[in-house]
Amino acid sequence: MKIYIFLVVFAFAKIAICQTDTALTDHHKLLIEHAQKHQDSLSEVYKNPETSILSKKQLKKFHGLEFYPIDLKFRVSATFTRTPNSTPFPMATSTGIPRTYVKYGEVTFDLLGKTHTLSIYQNPTFTATPNHKYADHLMLGFTDYTSGDGSYGGGRYVDIGISDIRDNQLIIDFNKAYNPYCAYTEGYSCAIPPDDNDVTIRIEAGVKDYGKH
Repeated sequence: MKIYIFLVVFAFAKIAICQTDTALTDHHKLLIEHAQKHQDSLSEVYKNPETSILSKKQLKKFHGLEFYPIDLKFRVSATFTRTPNSTPFPMATSTGIPRTYVKYGEVTFDLLGKTHTLSIYQNPTFTATPNHKYADHLMLGFTDYTSGDGSYGGGRYVDIGISDIRDNQLIIDFNKAYNPYCAYTEGYSCAIPPDDNDVTIRIEAGVKDYGKH
């Protein structure tokens, strides 16, 4: 399910309008291919009846997720600061039933001429269970000026692995931003990013709003 065929030529065409006139280096091409592969894999999960959360009626008209063009300026280097002695707290959700999270730390990065600091969170259920498959998982939930105007109004997520943080540095690739299940169908309780994680720019990267673009 994680490996899918994708067209490199198409990927490069998608990002052509977003890149500078400077020729892409081999490293940049690999980063673009990796982001494209991630997007294709995510879209395939929703297209596949065996893995999709979409109803049969939705799948009849569904041809894949729609994304903003891949743009490497939205792949940022961030500084990580651990939050000491963090205690669990109830995070608001789309159903009104709070879900418990712990603030794991903060990430600070520069993007589009501004410095941003966002919180990243951990679900304590993952760490309470030995060898849980998501024990390494952190959630960066955010809203931005595209929320409700191109992207899902309830905010989007970027997954971060604890193992991705090295020497208090990590890479955040907003080209991999995705919607919670609530953006597609009812019946799910999705965490709503706290107000502190509202980014005061347009992050035109990652998945767009479903059926409203």
